Amino acid sequence: MTLPTLAILITFWLLVGLSVRASKGWQQLSQKPRADWVLDLCGLVMQGVVIPALQVGLLYQGLHAIVPWAAHRFALPSGVGFFICLVVVDYGYYWNHRWLHGQGWLLHRVHHTVTQLDVLGTSRNTLWASFFILYLWVHTLMLYLLEEPSGYGWGISLTAMLDLWRHSPLGPQPRGWLYRCLSPWLVLPQDHAQHHACQEAGCNFGANFKIWDHLHGTTQSCPEFPKAIGIRTPLNLWQKLFYPIQTP
Repeated sequence: MTLPTLAILITFWLLVGLSVRASKGWQQLSQKPRADWVLDLCGLVMQGVVIPALQVGLLYQGLHAIVPWAAHRFALPSGVGFFICLVVVDYGYYWNHRWLHGQGWLLHRVHHTVTQLDVLGTSRNTLWASFFILYLWVHTLMLYLLEEPSGYGWGISLTAMLDLWRHSPLGPQPRGWLYRCLSPWLVLPQDHAQHHACQEAGCNFGANFKIWDHLHGTTQSCPEFPKAIGIRTPLNLWQKLFYPIQTP
């Protein structure tokens, strides 16, 4: 197991533990419907096991078969690779996310059935929705091209850890120093909760940084968590997992 992967696992279990200890954390988990448990656990397995295996086993080998000359051909400092992953790819994801709230909404809406802030719901999605998220393709390509991909790998890890945190109820206190330091530039759990409360129209599409929403006028800032998040759909469990594109 690599250090970036270990960091993600530690972050996941730490956030789960802290969320359970938070106010009403255990009560919310105990009242979670069985179908939501199935969705969330399937999503975590897909995102944490199947997708990485697919990247290494199929996509990476496919690139090696198609463009063997490009394998680890580009030498970039680790810091540059880290920056590309954390910032440049983040901007690409901003537009990917906006597409998911437009033409791709039927593929993405299952993620928005999360009705309470829950780390376990971070990866809730239709099982094949990951194929429409640029991380799968861009990360595989960059890890294949870079001569020394460790910096880029740490960028992947930090983005994943921030994603877990964004879906937790563990936002900094609005009047505290940490909130004042982070809020101007980093997407906080409060910001992403507002995204989950915006419904289809959407706001706060950025994953790591707020600058993209500021630039394109899609920011909705509030220091407090919204009172309610999530949407209702007519889909049953199997449709949510495999065929979410049914319309009323």
